[in-house]
Amino acid sequence: MRFLVSIVLAVVLHATAQSDERTIVKAGRLVDSISGKVLRDQTIVISGDRIVSTGKAGVAETGARVIDLSDYTVMPGLIDMHVHLTGDHRYHGYKRLELSIPRQTLHGATNAGIMLQAGFTSGRNVGAAGFGDVALRDAINAGEIDGPRLRVSGPSLGITGGHCDNNLLPPSYDKRAEGVADGPWAVRAKVRENIKYGADLIKYCATGGVLSKGDSVGGPQYTLEEMQAIIDEAHMHGRKVAAHAHGAEGIRRAIVAGVDSIEHASLIDDEGIRLAKKNGTFLVMDVYNDTFILEHGAKVGMLPESLEKERQIGQLQRDNFRKAFEKGARMAFGSDAAVYPHGDNGKQFAYMVQYGMTPMQAVQAATIHAAELIGWPDDVGAVEAGRYADIIAIEGDPLADLSLFENVAFVMKGGKVYKTDN
Repeated sequence: MRFLVSIVLAVVLHATAQSDERTIVKAGRLVDSISGKVLRDQTIVISGDRIVSTGKAGVAETGARVIDLSDYTVMPGLIDMHVHLTGDHRYHGYKRLELSIPRQTLHGATNAGIMLQAGFTSGRNVGAAGFGDVALRDAINAGEIDGPRLRVSGPSLGITGGHCDNNLLPPSYDKRAEGVADGPWAVRAKVRENIKYGADLIKYCATGGVLSKGDSVGGPQYTLEEMQAIIDEAHMHGRKVAAHAHGAEGIRRAIVAGVDSIEHASLIDDEGIRLAKKNGTFLVMDVYNDTFILEHGAKVGMLPESLEKERQIGQLQRDNFRKAFEKGARMAFGSDAAVYPHGDNGKQFAYMVQYGMTPMQAVQAATIHAAELIGWPDDVGAVEAGRYADIIAIEGDPLADLSLFENVAFVMKGGKVYKTDN
């Protein structure tokens, strides 16, 4: 018995020693996402999965693992607030009918690793069939596959025949998407069901969309009463709510109902911006993927009507991004990955700067502002004592050359290195 106790004690001590391993990261240039400044010759001390301290060089290195990033720009791991990891850019329109839920979930396992390698160490998955994103999150948390820290929504809620329904099959199939619910009590029941099966947040469709069949991209979907029921129920259970919304009226209803974030916000008007500012509602505007849709959409199966809808709203969304930002709306980075190839998330930074932000403001949208919206304001989004050691590095100066965000050289999540060019 004493022998067995000794073995158990030795295993525990070994695990503790491993978890408390001290790591020192030398950063030639460190992006301070809180102050908006770039600091020179900084040392980051890590114990286990958390940052212990940051500051000027001079920390004793004895017994520590040293990672020398003196020739790199170091910054917090990036956060993408609108991804679909179980989706794949090669399957749009009728081609999506080919994919079973298990197949989509396997895509998610691959795409999660790609997203992490691209420097996005946290993210919010907003819509997945069969709770595939719940399984994905749990597998990442269990260390079974590589991927970012995730908040996940499960199936998106939507009206019958709306953007979040399946409108690709004739009536004889009687096919409805699993998130479809109509009426205040039905949507409350659907929120409860999603939470029962593991959703961290709720996502619903407040208007039509680009890639859905048979609906108007800006047309309202769900009444104010139904939206209030969704949001009240979710908030009662401690979940935030994201609303897919392109059209101005759907955006207005969602903000009045108390939604936490508006996704896309393509046709937001002055009243919508005013309400968003008043209520503190985040706007998550995917201003890169218009380029991919118009250049490659037909080749990957997007319907002709989807391409036409994108031609109608793509540039308007970018113009409204500029207007909303200039008027002081709160904005967080979200790319709608899966519309375009996973891993290309970093391409969006150049568009955010083209339409009004400084490079540092775009980085803050993908770090401290996204950390607030995702619900981890003290854990991610900055290289600071007490937060997770989620750190990336880029060779060169990405604030001067935004294309460098597409080529991340070093990725650490929770003190573990997942990618290095060293």
